[in-house]
Amino acid sequence: MSEDVIVVDGSMGEGGGQILRTALSLSVITGKPVRITNIRAKRSRPGLRPQHLTAVKALAEISSARVEGASVDSMEISFYPSTVKGGVYKFDVGTAGSVSLVIQAILPPLLFARDPSTVKLSGGTDVPFAPTIDYIRYVFKRNLSLTGASFDVVLHRRGHYPKGGGMVELVVERTVTKFKPINAVERGEVLEVRGVSHAVRLPFHVASRQALAARNILKEKLGNVGISIELEHYRKDWDPHIAPGSGITLWAVCGKTLIGADSLGARGKPAEKVGEEAAARLIEELSTGKAFDSHMSDMILLYVALAEGTSRIGGSRMTLHAKTLLDLLDLFLGGEGFSYTIIEGGELNESFALEIRGVGLAGF
Repeated sequence: MSEDVIVVDGSMGEGGGQILRTALSLSVITGKPVRITNIRAKRSRPGLRPQHLTAVKALAEISSARVEGASVDSMEISFYPSTVKGGVYKFDVGTAGSVSLVIQAILPPLLFARDPSTVKLSGGTDVPFAPTIDYIRYVFKRNLSLTGASFDVVLHRRGHYPKGGGMVELVVERTVTKFKPINAVERGEVLEVRGVSHAVRLPFHVASRQALAARNILKEKLGNVGISIELEHYRKDWDPHIAPGSGITLWAVCGKTLIGADSLGARGKPAEKVGEEAAARLIEELSTGKAFDSHMSDMILLYVALAEGTSRIGGSRMTLHAKTLLDLLDLFLGGEGFSYTIIEGGELNESFALEIRGVGLAGF
């Protein structure tokens, strides 16, 4: 095996699927082959699961990569990328595997591709332990635009645990030459709160009760800030192959950025509880005054690390995901000029601010 292959220990930091997805995305972007060992070693069922394998295959297809070890339960893979191609793609994540996590993996290289892309994805759109599709299409999309990145996500059908079956399209019409650095440490004033409360194959009042419960808490905590929550409902008899489910995603429109939070329904969980959870999480994310919520503050790191120039960003909570990602970025990009300095906080679960020197990587 070539000395130029980067070796990534999949048990580092949080030891989950994020390491796999981000390492492969960086491999495609930089053109550096990678060998990932101990894949998802810290999970109860380690190795590649079907949803992770979909991300591997998707990244391999868009970059014409040669892959070794890509099979369910594999603890090690080797990945040799070639040229990234825009175009039309279709991937099935399987059952309720998260389409949002696949989007996180394939979006960065597709933004750098020379040609536009349309990617059709099927799987779970609103599932535990992953950003909801509404978070991706409203919060992530808007915040990422600060770097010059532009994309759309079209939601055709929601998919919940355990059946999945959701359908979305990722559309990248305008590719980038380089990402721009950003200066966003504080979020600015809260201007309004928006959201989407949905119910699939459940009574309409489920979506309505989720929204009302969230609204009551938000009004109590935020005072006269305007609140607009869209209700989305699919009839109880709509497609019996799709599992019933519900959820609500909220976002605060602030002076500089958007802050998001969400909650999903579950069997035996009252609709009011779902709405209250999402609202309480949003209030908690807003309490630090930082520019990015705990999900966005690690999702933005790859983009500012690739940007041309120095960025300053603030996050509501330093997660283990974020710490792991900083180590991974240093492994891939440290020799090319990437560096970061913690200028405020930085302890696990504390709010923080970072100064990040990007490498100014050009497109393909």
